[in-house]
Amino acid sequence: MVWKNPGDLLRVLVVAALVYPALVMILRVSGKRTLSKLNAFDLVVTVALGSTLATILLSRDVSLVEGILALALLVALQYVVALLAVRWPLSQRLLKARPTMLLRDGHLREQTMRRARVTESEMRQAARSQGAGDLADLAAVVLETDGSLSVIPRSQLGDGSSLSDVRDDER
Repeated sequence: MVWKNPGDLLRVLVVAALVYPALVMILRVSGKRTLSKLNAFDLVVTVALGSTLATILLSRDVSLVEGILALALLVALQYVVALLAVRWPLSQRLLKARPTMLLRDGHLREQTMRRARVTESEMRQAARSQGAGDLADLAAVVLETDGSLSVIPRSQLGDGSSLSDVRDDER
C-alpha cells in the first residue's frame, strides 16, 4: 500500500517536528557520553533511542508526551548506569566487558580469538588498516569493549601502560 490516509502523513510531520528537537535537547543536556560507543550497554541505549523515536513517529498508540518521557527515561537510565560505573567499580565489572588481547608480540592468541569469534582474516584486515604489513611487527591487537580492534605496533608500544586493563587469558 502506497498511501492510506493523508492525515497520517500530517501526523508524522507534526510529531517529528516536535519530538526531534525534544530528543536533541535531552541528548545535549545529558552530555556526550550518552551516545558514545564504549560498550554493549551504550549500543543498547542507542538502538533503544532509535526504536523509541520510530515508535513515537509511526504509532498512533503512543502520545507525544509518552514518547518524550520514554526518550528522557532511557537517557536518564544510561546516565545513572554510567555514573555507577564511574563511582562503583563492581558495577563496571558487571556492566562492561574488558578489552581482550588477541595478539601479543606478533603471536596470535588463537584460543582467545576463537572464544571472541574473531578470525585471522579480520586480524590481518585490522593490521592492514593501520598500515602494518607483518603481524610480527605488532606489539598487540586488542578487541575493545565496543567490538573494534585496536592495533599497537611495536614501535608505538612505549611502556605498554595502555594495555594495563586488557584481559590476557593466555598469559
